[in-house]
Amino acid sequence: MSVKVRIPTPLRKLTNGKDEVAADGKNVKEVIDDLEKNYPGLKERICEGDGKLRRFVNVYVNDEDIRFKNSIDTELKANDEVSIIPAIAGGVN
Repeated sequence: MSVKVRIPTPLRKLTNGKDEVAADGKNVKEVIDDLEKNYPGLKERICEGDGKLRRFVNVYVNDEDIRFKNSIDTELKANDEVSIIPAIAGGVN
């Protein structure tokens, strides 16, 4: 099943400049694996070596943070929208 994935600006060089791509999977983990198949290098930017999301990467399904659902095992249905959002840090000392 296909879902829409929103790609943040820093990762668009891996998706040939596309800000939105389609990916297949019944959960977020499978979508990430499908993204990696079609856009090599993407998974290592958002996941640790053990497959868990990097702590500075947030993923939302239909505007809901997957950390409050089933993390990368969050199930998806057709036409869901997955957003990858890198955390922003910084400030003035």
